[in-house]
Amino acid sequence: MTVQLSTTSSLDVTDRGMPISFTIDDVTKYHGPGYPGGVAHAFKVLERALALLADGGPVERREITIATAHAGPGVRDTMELVTRAVTSDRFTVDPALARTDRGILAAYVFVVGYRNRTLRLEVREGFVTDEFITLGRKVDRTDAEEAHLTELKKEMAGRLLASAADDVYEVVAG
Repeated sequence: MTVQLSTTSSLDVTDRGMPISFTIDDVTKYHGPGYPGGVAHAFKVLERALALLADGGPVERREITIATAHAGPGVRDTMELVTRAVTSDRFTVDPALARTDRGILAAYVFVVGYRNRTLRLEVREGFVTDEFITLGRKVDRTDAEEAHLTELKKEMAGRLLASAADDVYEVVAG
């Protein structure tokens, strides 16, 4: 199954007052094809959080902070491209943020801050499958399993990108 990683949504920020807009295609070009699910998750997190933190206009990208239990490279690269938080030491992977009571969804927790506000976002059920997590954690995958995992990543990205950000990520605090 091939899923087109495309959406008309953009993440609009400013960099020292200059407007910049990022699409999922921009982020995919920056990250590459390796982790489209992580890219899509981070895109939806930012889409949801920035809309709530923007206060009527785009946010200043270099004032955004991000903490997450999700250590995936697709997430990291998306956050870096849009916010420059990785190179500016405003991006933290903190396993303590994981919601272990949520099972396979434990690591899909993001705390996004901007100026004096902070939001905690958690993925809603139905976007991450047991099969994806189980296969992703498996050591020594066969070539066939690796190919299937690649398809599962693309399918998850497609589900995420076809959905509104507020349907994907719930604000649980902030």
